[in-house]
Amino acid sequence: MKTIVIFYSFEGNTKLIAENIAKTIGADLLELKPKREMKSKGFMKYVWGVKAAIMKAKTELLPIDKDIRGYDVLFIGTPVWAGTYAPPVNTFFSEHSLSNKKVGLFCCHRGLKGKIFDKMKEALKNNQILGEIDFRNPIKRETEKNIQKAKGWAENIIKTL
Repeated sequence: MKTIVIFYSFEGNTKLIAENIAKTIGADLLELKPKREMKSKGFMKYVWGVKAAIMKAKTELLPIDKDIRGYDVLFIGTPVWAGTYAPPVNTFFSEHSLSNKKVGLFCCHRGLKGKIFDKMKEALKNNQILGEIDFRNPIKRETEKNIQKAKGWAENIIKTL
């Protein structure tokens, strides 16, 4: 089975988890990159991020160099913004008709994940969800423990296929 880890990371937390999952299970890696990223400093990043998430905003992405249709198993990761997935992930979902895929979901947050997995499952309703896992600020909080948690989770999913 061909496997890929697809993710968006704003401050590096989701990237840390995505890279470790991909390396552990030998998956391809696809980082969703906006053409224009918002500034990551100051209070306004929260104001903009919350507004964008609540409004289900989409952001233009840089071209993707992978054909998602060729993958059987997808691991999809995002930071949590206002209890949902970030705008680049929303754009990805709207631009790629995903169906009949096996999907693992992961997210990174600073304390509350909200209903992010319910919202992701709704966006991916024509797929088989294999599992979900969240990580609380893994760069600053128990980094190695979170990396091991991600690796173990991904390995267990792959073993069940």
